[in-house]
Amino acid sequence: MADKKGPAMFMVMVDVPADKEEEFNHWYNEEHLAELLAVPGVLNAARYEAIRSGPKHLAFYELENADVVRSEAFTSRPTTEWAKRIGPRVIGTNFSNNVYEMIYPQAISSDIAQSDMAPALQIGRMAIPAEHEDEWNKWYSGVYVPNYEKVPGCIRGRRWKAVRGEPKYAVVYEFENEGVSDSPEWAAQRDIDPDNARMRSLMEHATSSPGIWKKTFQL
Repeated sequence: MADKKGPAMFMVMVDVPADKEEEFNHWYNEEHLAELLAVPGVLNAARYEAIRSGPKHLAFYELENADVVRSEAFTSRPTTEWAKRIGPRVIGTNFSNNVYEMIYPQAISSDIAQSDMAPALQIGRMAIPAEHEDEWNKWYSGVYVPNYEKVPGCIRGRRWKAVRGEPKYAVVYEFENEGVSDSPEWAAQRDIDPDNARMRSLMEHATSSPGIWKKTFQL
């Protein structure tokens, strides 16, 4: 069975004008998502809309590796007339299209590889001063994410390092529903470890981070 998740991902975020949103959604769902899924190495994809923070529109692509976005099949795709009129680079604001490699867990297990796109995502995007980076990464992967993964409704957490775009790091929690991080169990993990408050104080979140997005479309 073909893998549905990989050790790299491509994440597109954008806001679009309200009067263009209906056509934008039609273009994305009827043309663009299928176009990218046809590229070798793009394993799976889904679209999400923000219910907390933003940008509103998120497209999340699972990749076989980060080089997929540099392949000829990806970069030489023709731009359709519809895309020229309504694509995110044309009408969008707060646009980003970052590419990441997974740093936690260290490898894709068969369980992860065969799992589908989650119903909801909580995404944090952050930077950390270089002098604290090693300690912070060890804590984030060894303590912080594993504790949140114990919360009911949290399918898993994965950490990412950017190979294109800023900030340098991201964390993506896959949720069974968009309310998981509002639960008392999630709140209890925030300061369960004595290092949590200090480590959080070292990092700088990107604007609108963290946010929660709910899945709206998947082929």
